[in-house]
Amino acid sequence: MDTIASWFTFITTPVSWIIVQFHKLYGAMFGADSGWAWGLSIVSLVILIRICLIPLFVKQIKATRGMQAIQPKMKAIQERYKNDKQRQSEEMMKLYKETGTNPLSSCLPILAQSPFFFALYHVLASIANGTPIGQIDGALLESARNAHIFGAPLASKFTDSADKVAALGASITDVRVVTAVMIVLMSLSQFYTQRQLMQKNVDLSVKTPFMQQQKMLMYIFPVIFAVMGINFPVGVLVYWLTTNLWTMGQQMFVISRNPTPGSLAQDQYLTRLLKQIGAHGQLKGRGKKKIVAAIVAKGPDRNDNERKFITGLTKQGLAAQADGSVAKSVEATVDADAAGGGAPKRQQPKRQSKSQRQTPPSKPSPKK
Repeated sequence: MDTIASWFTFITTPVSWIIVQFHKLYGAMFGADSGWAWGLSIVSLVILIRICLIPLFVKQIKATRGMQAIQPKMKAIQERYKNDKQRQSEEMMKLYKETGTNPLSSCLPILAQSPFFFALYHVLASIANGTPIGQIDGALLESARNAHIFGAPLASKFTDSADKVAALGASITDVRVVTAVMIVLMSLSQFYTQRQLMQKNVDLSVKTPFMQQQKMLMYIFPVIFAVMGINFPVGVLVYWLTTNLWTMGQQMFVISRNPTPGSLAQDQYLTRLLKQIGAHGQLKGRGKKKIVAAIVAKGPDRNDNERKFITGLTKQGLAAQADGSVAKSVEATVDADAAGGGAPKRQQPKRQSKSQRQTPPSKPSPKK
């Protein structure tokens, strides 16, 4: 472990330095030896990393949507060349190149976080062993070793022995209760995030193997995290729980503002948008106009959600414009002009009674 970690000094040193800087801030508020000072330093490290990863997250969203869009073509290639794996692989690569998609792009945020996760794990392991690392040594090292969150030392693990936990000034019961609760929360947040993605932000009109794979991962990932979590120090559990909550919130924001076309989230978004337009008679917001403009540009290729949205506008006497704005439709304008006297209304014939319809018209009397 130490040999491998020595190769990553370039990342463990900056991570320890960032933690120390945040600790100075929170230490002044809660006390230098407080578990909250060290715990919030780790939380702040996560937030800083995730802010830096926002461009990669945007790229991940585009990559995921791109993969969803080409699933029917991928399935056709698999069926056409099911007996020729080499040709199938070549056609897949050709499809990726033509559409500008990359299956690995959806993994970029996780891959980018991995070095920081490893660095933090090693920093906490060194603290537990009383070994100086990076910027954490001397008094800071002792302070970190004595820091507890809800009675559990930051460097303790679920699998630690009672003697090792006692050396850190805690009881084995406190450590196992705290770590167990955090592992459950970490797994549940991972499950909810994936479930939210599958139920709300996937095009339900296209059934592909990709959807089945995502559904499988929804159940597998939480189990993997739960199994791995018993070997994570409390500080790493704080890190991973925080990043899961960030991912969940970030995903909820994206789904509510820019849902995947054809998904349940898109249907809910366009329904809300239609109500807003009905209440104000116009559409405000650059992002909203961009989405409406994209729907207009699709023309006959619109999905059911988008067609329902356009129909809803028509019923309100409005029409979506190419720039994403809405205006009164031509039909609505013609009807308004007619109602105001701009054009004569067609007179409907007076309805006759049954007796009038059965009575033959009287013949005129002959002239004398």
